[in-house]
Amino acid sequence: MTAAQLPPVAPEVTATLVEELSPRLRKRLDAAVTKLGARPTHRDGDTVTIAVDEETDLRMHAPGGVVATADALTCGCLLAPACVHRAAAACAAPAADPAPDPAGQEAPSEAASAPHADGTASESTGPAPESTTPAPYGTASAPDSTASAPDVASPAQRVAADAVWSAAAAVLEAGVEGAGAVAQAALLRAAHTARLQHLPRAAGAALSVVTLLRAARAGDPSYRTPDLVTALAELLGTAHRVGTASGAELAAVRGRARGPYSPDGSLRLYGLFTEPVVTDSGHGGARTWVAGPDGRLCTVGDVAPGGVGRALGVADRAVRLGESALTHRELGRAGLAVSGATVSPDGRLGAGKGVKAVTARGAAWTEPPLAALWETPPLQQAVRALRATSRYADPDAGGSDLLFLDVELRGAVRDPGGTCLLASCDGGIAVRLAVADDDPALAHRDNLMLLATAPGARLRIIGRLLPALHPRLALLACSHPTGEGTIDLGFDRLRRADLPVPDAPVHPAPPEPGDSGANSPLHLLERRVEQTVPAGRAALGMLGDVSAEARRLRRAGLPTAAGLLAALCASAARRERDAFGRLLPADTDGFATHWLAAARYTSAVSESLCAAAWEPRPEPAVTG
Repeated sequence: MTAAQLPPVAPEVTATLVEELSPRLRKRLDAAVTKLGARPTHRDGDTVTIAVDEETDLRMHAPGGVVATADALTCGCLLAPACVHRAAAACAAPAADPAPDPAGQEAPSEAASAPHADGTASESTGPAPESTTPAPYGTASAPDSTASAPDVASPAQRVAADAVWSAAAAVLEAGVEGAGAVAQAALLRAAHTARLQHLPRAAGAALSVVTLLRAARAGDPSYRTPDLVTALAELLGTAHRVGTASGAELAAVRGRARGPYSPDGSLRLYGLFTEPVVTDSGHGGARTWVAGPDGRLCTVGDVAPGGVGRALGVADRAVRLGESALTHRELGRAGLAVSGATVSPDGRLGAGKGVKAVTARGAAWTEPPLAALWETPPLQQAVRALRATSRYADPDAGGSDLLFLDVELRGAVRDPGGTCLLASCDGGIAVRLAVADDDPALAHRDNLMLLATAPGARLRIIGRLLPALHPRLALLACSHPTGEGTIDLGFDRLRRADLPVPDAPVHPAPPEPGDSGANSPLHLLERRVEQTVPAGRAALGMLGDVSAEARRLRRAGLPTAAGLLAALCASAARRERDAFGRLLPADTDGFATHWLAAARYTSAVSESLCAAAWEPRPEPAVTG
């Protein structure tokens, strides 16, 4: 049995079932979850049956696809309903998306869309990195006379945020190894409370942490520790800011449930390109990018379970938008006239019944309005993309991570992540173009390797920013080397005959930029931040003296990083004793505060170094 075979369970249901267990059964819960995961399942309509043993079955009733009440889980064992099996089944199943905001927030105008496969980044501006000793977060603030003002959080919201903080800090304290079903249930309870207090951003962040914890503990090959670092920092940062933010900042911290689609009237759209979407969770499909006359980017997607095979098939299916008969690949080179359009904050076009769309003339990349996308300097494009891809980007801020560049190819270069295509663009910037998806069924790698054999070729390209200490893009689309049409590099396959024959000497590849950021020792702090997540505070507390690493950071001009490293490790190792010499409970809030400051600082500095790498190179001085 896998989690995907079980219906999603509402967070409050899982939390309630775990809270009702006796202390003895709570100790057995993680083992019960593992054991239940190996048992066979059977689905009959809205009911999934798990064979607990040869004589006992457990049933999960999910009308509408979600287990919404504790009574919907029934077990046939002698201890039921006070058995461990019901809670174990709830913990083994995926956590359901939160219900609509109880405040009566307007529901999305479209049906729930396919999973957002590219992963939305979440944002929080968080504590500024200039201080090496962040103020302790503390417990719930006492209500004051201004707490009920419309531009500050209410006392109940602050209490809910404190519950989220405490649950997240406990996970950080224990690490992945210690954050079992009981710790996850505490997070789910905090998520439910946050949703009831109209804090959907905190609720969603808590569910993301639970999902990643379960993936890590299950050995899911798609799990990455940096993803959990980002999710935990987002959760802690959001909870912290609820009590300090006001006005527009508080609105962003509260967030909006489910990212609703908003009416956008009539739109004239021009196709740019289509990319395959293949996720580690087994989803596949296609996403077509279009632009309006003002350069605003939108997407039309079709992503569902099916993997790379579905991605290859969907590209030649009609887009789900109005009466248009265009396929995704055709739309990438044509146009649409849309009336009654609805658009989500991240630019996805809704496909509701009121949307009308008909085929219209497209535009070449060299024609208005699309040509204007390539006129923005690379540095400005990179800064804009960084805002959209920031680990803590505002979910409702919109924006795109795409760059539009005119480049001259230089050839293949070796890279720690594999072979890249080196190119140069305006300002003498050397850009590494990486494979967007290495799946052999897609055309990305073959096309990039073929382009690497054509140094000197000039192309107009579209790539996705890959934050790094040097300019780096995932190559998605390019103009045809012959100058006629465009190439969707994930779907279309170039041939050697398509490549131009050089009629002039090829200039040597430009030297790699000598930016000091490329050799920054920031990783010394980043790895300590990451080390905390798998094994908890104890692993960091055993490091001992880190003064050598701190000195190295100071010599590199990073005194704040040095101070954060020393403070983080000191907080991890600090344990107070009472008058009788007994160890007192650890200061989980204090450690979480130091860890959050370090995590947010490393992210901010990394993004700054990435932006600096895109600055134009000064032309060499001419000597007489």
